[in-house]
Amino acid sequence: MRSPQTQTTPLHALLVTSLSSSLTPFMSSSISVAIPSIGAEFGADVLTVNLLVTVFLASLAAFLLPFGRLADLYGRKKIFLVGVSGYTFFSLLSAQASSVTVLMLAYALQGVGGAMILSTSVAILTSAFEAGERGKVLGINATAVYTGLSVGPFLGGTLTYNFGWRSIFGLNCLVGLVTLGIALTKLKGEWLGTSGEKFDLAGSLLSASSLTAIIYGASTFSLGDVSRALFFLGLVGIAAFILKEKSTKFPLLNIGLFSSNRAFTFSNLAALINYSVTYATALLLSFYLQLVKQLDPQAAGLVLLVQPLFQVVVSPLAGRLSDRIEPRIVASVGMALNSVGLFIFALLTPQSSLGLVAGNLVLMGIGFGLFSSPNTNAVMSAVSEAYYGVAASSLGTMRFLGQAFSMAVAATIFAVYLKGFQIAAAPAGLLVQSTTVIFSVFAVLSVSGVAASLARGAIHHNVDK
Repeated sequence: MRSPQTQTTPLHALLVTSLSSSLTPFMSSSISVAIPSIGAEFGADVLTVNLLVTVFLASLAAFLLPFGRLADLYGRKKIFLVGVSGYTFFSLLSAQASSVTVLMLAYALQGVGGAMILSTSVAILTSAFEAGERGKVLGINATAVYTGLSVGPFLGGTLTYNFGWRSIFGLNCLVGLVTLGIALTKLKGEWLGTSGEKFDLAGSLLSASSLTAIIYGASTFSLGDVSRALFFLGLVGIAAFILKEKSTKFPLLNIGLFSSNRAFTFSNLAALINYSVTYATALLLSFYLQLVKQLDPQAAGLVLLVQPLFQVVVSPLAGRLSDRIEPRIVASVGMALNSVGLFIFALLTPQSSLGLVAGNLVLMGIGFGLFSSPNTNAVMSAVSEAYYGVAASSLGTMRFLGQAFSMAVAATIFAVYLKGFQIAAAPAGLLVQSTTVIFSVFAVLSVSGVAASLARGAIHHNVDK
């Protein structure tokens, strides 16, 4: 149902949300190529540079649900504009960081702005278009995401090679300013999911702190008892959050969406697993290409460009297909292709050709493109308009929890094989050995994701309840 509160034309909503949706994937994919350079400048070891990626994901995951709920209650446009502004400002601060600690803090705050953007953009887009058009426009939005991913590795590598890693944050700041300008002039009116309800502050604090503890604890699990305690305390906190939400009159997250909505539950689970097994691929291959194959950042970025390019091509086609065919079928085929690709990467050796790497990235690009927009279509079609912000935030939380878990698995296995080595000085043999172990774990987990994707049941036409 198109919201009567909006005065924005659907095409303007698509323009603004698609542009904003490219910001965080551009940042995360471009910085993955620059990680070795950042580690070398600050003398950071493997665990530290992995933690830099993790703090960004932790901020995104921790604040998605609170901002999604605030957006449903008080206006999605308001939260969106504040998010773009904050994201842009902290990009500038990141570019000026004087130490890895300062960079982590600025990058984490940049993630808070990203959470505000991501918790509202899909909800705004879904509100602006009729149910029968959602798959198509969500596919276009996914194309924008993958365009950010596509440009990120190559442009990030080129900027790092020629101007240093700080230029990535500078460019991101510029793109944020452009996005903000267009949003202020083209995004008219306001979107509200519901009114007359209260914001669950206690639930927000409990969920945010618990998710942060889980992500940080998992990412540093190998470092000692404090990290392990944080991880398990986070799990206890999530259990307490679920119990609290069941008895809260106006909960942050309607637990009933999971307990009584099979399509919503398994679509979120499929997203969690998919991102858990695929996110670290760019970082792992960045290490492999630069430290084992001895490519410079620009050349490594060019190779990594292959996967998101194919995601850009496939995503809008998959989105349109999911308007006509059960989304679970399209998404499950995509996850199956990802599983095959991960098994292939688990066989990498120092002698593996660049053609093999690029060809397998093509396969995974097609797989991810087939999965993403149909899965998003399934989630958003499984709830009523009042819950669009929460549904988009829930899906985003699964995404970033999965990405953080992906980095945690990589960091834990790296710690076993490369403990004490600075990333630039890691022995090539140990780096390849640890990388293949990580890909093997991901490949096995990916098979369970296919099962979760198929288990969601029929979704088509389950809209506008």
